[in-house]
Amino acid sequence: MEVLFAVLGIGLILYFFRDRLRKKILPPPEKYQSIDDRFNAERKNREIEIDSLLSKMGRNGLDDLSEKDRKRLNELSKK
Repeated sequence: MEVLFAVLGIGLILYFFRDRLRKKILPPPEKYQSIDDRFNAERKNREIEIDSLLSKMGRNGLDDLSEKDRKRLNELSKK
């Protein structure tokens, strides 16, 4: 009988605090993205990074970029 009351008590507590528990355990629904959304976000980030690398280039072209920047620009241009 005591076990039954304990289980019912825990069940009632969980029922009344289910929204708080759900927010802590599950990520917000906006974090669920479709494959297209992820692809578009990654593409936009790549474009921003490429634009920033290209803006570093001056009159001398690739000579103005460091070796690290050249490698990164090469990697991004292949994608």
